[in-house]
Amino acid sequence: MLIATLIAAGRLDDRLLQAALQRLDGTRFLGWIDQGDAADILVKDARAARAALEGWESVDVVVQPMRHRRKRLLVADMDSTIIGQECIDELADYAGIKPQIAAITERAMQGELDFAGALRERVGLLEGLDAAVIGQCLAERIQPNPGAATLIRTARLHGTETILVSGGFTAFVAPVAEAVGFDHFVANELAVRDGRLTGRVKGRIVDSTVKRDTLVEARERLGLEPEMTIAIGDGANDIQMVEEAGLGVAFRAKPALAAVADARLDHHGLDALLWAADVRRRHWVEN
Repeated sequence: MLIATLIAAGRLDDRLLQAALQRLDGTRFLGWIDQGDAADILVKDARAARAALEGWESVDVVVQPMRHRRKRLLVADMDSTIIGQECIDELADYAGIKPQIAAITERAMQGELDFAGALRERVGLLEGLDAAVIGQCLAERIQPNPGAATLIRTARLHGTETILVSGGFTAFVAPVAEAVGFDHFVANELAVRDGRLTGRVKGRIVDSTVKRDTLVEARERLGLEPEMTIAIGDGANDIQMVEEAGLGVAFRAKPALAAVADARLDHHGLDALLWAADVRRRHWVEN
């Protein structure tokens, strides 16, 4: 059985709900998750439901099978997903070269450039930057996206393992993972010598393949079916991971990822995914 969770926080009234039902053929109302915020309807076809409802009335919709609705493994990208910034772009601002680096980042996230090559190019431009600037950047620029901590902490409370996997750098990813509440993280490591960035990355580069492999390895370690996993990202570098997951979510995503994801979250914070998991607000961890 396929269910579509309609999410319109604070404004999902009977009028909007009836209008949604009229846009679909052969559906019926299943019930409220939180009245006025989110509700479930029965649908026959996932593609048809998404086509009818995505982008309509600022409603987010997540269509999925009823079985394994509550996932046991959550893997998320960091930059522009769990946090609202691209760390390397913000770091570049302290070096006075943000526009140059941000342009490369945007092309990489759109899928126009090879991620590993684009990362090496951007890191190379930061050679000689005082490594102490990373801490300053974290304190002054980096903030979680709305609902990120609530999503992760609530997921963990309900028995979901959570992994933050990023093409960014451990110096940023480790503190963000701790602050938001992830179980584990995977990221790149910036090389530093004599207190300054060398312009190189240490070890393997966490690219789209590593992101997918991280999900697969965790899924196999936990003995889970693919349908018991969720992945969340925003850019082309997340495509493999999102396609591998039982439920792949595009958050405020670039077109390349939005086109292949199972669901898009365009209008609400990350905690809205808890409604898709049939977790009512009174059970959310919000502090």
